[in-house]
Amino acid sequence: MASPFCATSSYPVAPSSLSCLLPLLSSHSRSQMQLNHPFGLSSRLKWTAEARKPRSHRVFCLRDTKAAVVTGKSWEKLILGSDVPVLVEFYASWCGPCGMVHRVIDEIATEYSGRLKCFVLDADNDLKVAENYDVKAVPVVLLFKNGEKCDSVIGTMPKEFYVAAIERVLAS
Repeated sequence: MASPFCATSSYPVAPSSLSCLLPLLSSHSRSQMQLNHPFGLSSRLKWTAEARKPRSHRVFCLRDTKAAVVTGKSWEKLILGSDVPVLVEFYASWCGPCGMVHRVIDEIATEYSGRLKCFVLDADNDLKVAENYDVKAVPVVLLFKNGEKCDSVIGTMPKEFYVAAIERVLAS
């Protein structure tokens, strides 16, 4: 497998890229860092109480979100079977930039209510869906119309990028 890339930079993401976090970690925590993430990143940094929780109990910043959660089980019904255009943000719990994109997607969900459905999908929990759409880094926003992928925005971008992509899909 090729080295994964961070969607917010053009540099390969490798364990050494986590070195910016090392000053925050105790020496004990650094030695216990597990690099076992499907994309090759650490999904279990043991330097906060939140990170020590089992994956199923972790809370990512999906607090009172306007975008609904979609999973692999509900993908076909909610995304491919939708009668209105759909926006899906692929994110991961360990991804800091995904939190910024969540806030933008929440705004968009409110502004485009009735004309566009917004969803979020945890790429770690639904790796099969991410692989089907060739998502190799997060955050990625995909836009669908009539069950077909129409457009995408890769990485953390200003709101205008997402709005422009949405307008292209709505106009088509």
